[in-house]
Amino acid sequence: MSPQSESQNKKSWSRRQFLQRSAVSGAAAFGALSLARGAHAGGSGIIKVGLIGCGGRGSGAAANAMNAGKDVHLVAVGDLLEERLKDSCPRLKKMYPEQATVDKAHCFAGFDAYQKVLASDIDVAVIAVTSHFHPMLLKAAVDAGKHVFCEKPCAIDMPGIRMARTASEDAKKKNLSVVSGLCWRYDLGVREMIKRVLDGQIGEIIAMQENYLRGPYVLRERKPKWSEMEYQIQNWYHFNWLSGDDPAQSLIHNFTVTSWAMGDVPPTKAWGMGGRQVCVEPQYGDVFDHQAIVREHANGVRIFGFCRDIPGCYGNNSNVIFGTKGRAFSPSRCSIEGAKPWRYKGPKPSMYDVEHKELFEAVRAGKPVNNGDYMCLCAELGILSQMAAYTGQEVTWEQLQKAKFSYSLPRYGWDVTPPVKPGPNGQYPAALPGITKLT
Repeated sequence: MSPQSESQNKKSWSRRQFLQRSAVSGAAAFGALSLARGAHAGGSGIIKVGLIGCGGRGSGAAANAMNAGKDVHLVAVGDLLEERLKDSCPRLKKMYPEQATVDKAHCFAGFDAYQKVLASDIDVAVIAVTSHFHPMLLKAAVDAGKHVFCEKPCAIDMPGIRMARTASEDAKKKNLSVVSGLCWRYDLGVREMIKRVLDGQIGEIIAMQENYLRGPYVLRERKPKWSEMEYQIQNWYHFNWLSGDDPAQSLIHNFTVTSWAMGDVPPTKAWGMGGRQVCVEPQYGDVFDHQAIVREHANGVRIFGFCRDIPGCYGNNSNVIFGTKGRAFSPSRCSIEGAKPWRYKGPKPSMYDVEHKELFEAVRAGKPVNNGDYMCLCAELGILSQMAAYTGQEVTWEQLQKAKFSYSLPRYGWDVTPPVKPGPNGQYPAALPGITKLT
């Protein structure tokens, strides 16, 4: 890291500055443009993309964006960590030499990198960063007049949900697209299966089961030069204030399918259990390693969700929808058993490519697509699940809507002390069901 970049990265930003500066720069940029500009890149024939978040998922999303057409060019990138830029940019340029045209002047690192990307001459912002920052960056991008792809979850607390929902509504007013990284909504087999379920092919829905059982996500060994803040951001999946824990990171993919089958009508309440049984070493932060959640709907349907991230265990990612006349299965095999059996045999393009293909088709046509409603609803289901498992209490949808707890910090910087710190034994204190309060 150069001295100049290191100095830049040490800048700390308050949450108010984070939002105000993005709004000011966004207003300045947007004020000079016509809303119709969103239909294409100012008549240039090129749709310019800015990537915010250059980790594995962000770099993958940038590749998916460029797969959407030769007219999609990556022209600006930003990340909290300069090392991610040095890894991502060369790889993307090698893969897409004619489309990844970003130069050194448009590679930004630090807590203000998002602002510089949005101030660049871009049409679409691709956001895939530590989940904690998603609602703030979504708002900043819409304020700046950009179409947005936002990775899941769009928020991990209810103040963040309110921010994301407002941004999505503002996008509609500005004729901007907002596409969510809830990729199963873009899988052709899942789409066809849900259509059949909603058409009554398995009869009335009785119950559903969600499974997302996996091993732990990436673990990075602590380096002496890292502050506690950098260590936690490097390992953000393992800290609930940064990730929202496993329901928000993994089970949310199942939520998007089961909620779809319910017509995106929210449940009335939820309860559940969870804890840390195996993954208790400091490297696993403060998240739970297993959770089971039951959501109840007004019509009597119950949805049973299970997630686990313990090494060496059985893995499974599946949904089963139980109906009065059959069962529907997804996502690995989209099929129906029962009175009217069926199995999807159509084309199977990458759902990651499809979501970007449809986003950029909307940009070209000037007919925005907006996933804001289900994007926020599924993130809310993650928060509801976390509240139920962490507190050990039954949580109603009404209580969720009134929740005020927030993971946001007064300011951000590498010198900031994170809200969770290791104890004398190096382990991070986790939630205690029956004792922990989330309100």
